[in-house]
Amino acid sequence: MPDDLSQIQECEHRRDVQVRFHDGRVFAGPAGARLELFIRKATPPNSIPMVAAVVNGRLAELSEPLIADVDVEPISLASEDGMRIYQRSLVFLLQYVARELFQARLTVDYSLTYGGVFCRVLGREVFTEAEIVQIASRMRALVNDDVPIARETMRVRDAIVLFHAQGDEEQVRLLSQHEREEVRVHILRDFKRYFLGGMLVPSTGYLKQFAVRYYPPGFVLQFPQRHRPSSLEPPQPSPKLISVFLEYRQWLSLLGVTDAGLLNQALAQSRAREIVLVSEALHAQKIAEIASDIASKRDHVRLVAIAGPSSSGKTTFARRLTIQLLANGLRPFPLSLDDYFVTRDETPRDENGDYDYENLHALDLALFNEHLLALMNGQVVNLPRYNFETGERETGHTIQLSKDHVLLIEGIHGLNVNLVPRIPPERIYRIYISALTQLKLDRLNRVPTTDTRLIRRIVRDAKTRGYTAQETIARWESVRRGEGRNIFPFQEQADVMFNSALVYELAALKPLAEPLLRQVEPGMPEYVEARRLLTFLQWFHPCDASMIPEASILREFIGGSTVTNFVPHL
Repeated sequence: MPDDLSQIQECEHRRDVQVRFHDGRVFAGPAGARLELFIRKATPPNSIPMVAAVVNGRLAELSEPLIADVDVEPISLASEDGMRIYQRSLVFLLQYVARELFQARLTVDYSLTYGGVFCRVLGREVFTEAEIVQIASRMRALVNDDVPIARETMRVRDAIVLFHAQGDEEQVRLLSQHEREEVRVHILRDFKRYFLGGMLVPSTGYLKQFAVRYYPPGFVLQFPQRHRPSSLEPPQPSPKLISVFLEYRQWLSLLGVTDAGLLNQALAQSRAREIVLVSEALHAQKIAEIASDIASKRDHVRLVAIAGPSSSGKTTFARRLTIQLLANGLRPFPLSLDDYFVTRDETPRDENGDYDYENLHALDLALFNEHLLALMNGQVVNLPRYNFETGERETGHTIQLSKDHVLLIEGIHGLNVNLVPRIPPERIYRIYISALTQLKLDRLNRVPTTDTRLIRRIVRDAKTRGYTAQETIARWESVRRGEGRNIFPFQEQADVMFNSALVYELAALKPLAEPLLRQVEPGMPEYVEARRLLTFLQWFHPCDASMIPEASILREFIGGSTVTNFVPHL
């Protein structure tokens, strides 16, 4: 059929843009109008606040002007990206107020499980409780005033001069090491700050949910969690978790690499081998201390339970602990929780109707406790073996343990007291393990623990399971939900916490993770997250993985481990 030229008509230049939302609605407005106006028009009253949007497949700030038709998916506080933007904006407001009131510089140390970050003031005495109240009051006033947060593109050399004058030497180091020519800074009145690859809300009026709490030797900036974005969780003391972070901060100070810029400098100065060996020695020392503590309780401790979130290095840690227990004269015996799954048709189901293997009651708790007590009492036990193909339990090995044996169980429920209600607490030694990163990009931009674990998992899944980065990212949300239900609520019940983070690991993972992340194609739901992780990894210089010891926890993810498959002789 010949083309019908009559369908083509000359027209005037359009003066508006159309915004197409993912639910099918379309809104039109003048070219140059900010994305924020379209989002506000499309969002029903009293809904969860929207703080950003995916525009044509990329994450965008609400302050961005629109000059062409676009497809838009709003990002709310109930999303991971939305909560990151909210938290980052609150930290920006906090630093502005601390500077305005006290000419003070702050540092953000680590996150807290109930929604918040622990902060410290630098270069002066800790804030008093009265000063914290003053800071919170001033922040609240600025939120009520809805002060705009502007953005500006600066040449890197001009930004370096600015940040040097503000005392932000960490940002100066990173920008000096980077090849980019321009950066985008955010501005709150007269204060300018660069957030490394980060976005902010368009004004302070978005930051309604927060609290600033006195918590010497610092204070806590609290914000909502995405599963409850409209309220704050009750504060929960976490003394064991905090002590681990303080210990790791001492490790970083010992190595002289408290931020990514200093790590890059150390690598450039041929200190990579030193950084690797000292980091690994600190791990070995801590594992040896835990084994010695267990050995000192050998008269009553017969069960060691190990739990931690995904990609914490639980398998390698358990094997290295086994070796140290052997060195202390104990005889560890690993007992697999997986073999105690109930039959498939008895497995609980989740909210989507799928089998929920992470549910505590997916395990036959009665049989598991019966066998534990029998083994501890030196009785002969016929262990089960779970067949994952048929979904049925089968008969496994028959064993009998001596009084020198100690049982090791590893799994997500290891810290849950309901796992072993029939075992006296004094006979159990509980260990929590996670990659509790405290390395920072700069003093206000910490390296999130979750990002470290996700990058570990992306590399491991590609190497050992054949998963693409896209598939791993797609599963991550479900993984984190399970951790929130089954692990994090019980972490303070551990007798000891082991931090599996290694200061150099992102430099070592970078060359392995980047090619995998680049394979996630535009238009896929996981593309935005892949681009975020790539931007994050840009701030690290690569480290040669060949110098990593074969027993390192990192080998569990990059391959070449000599201990992952180690099983002691019964």
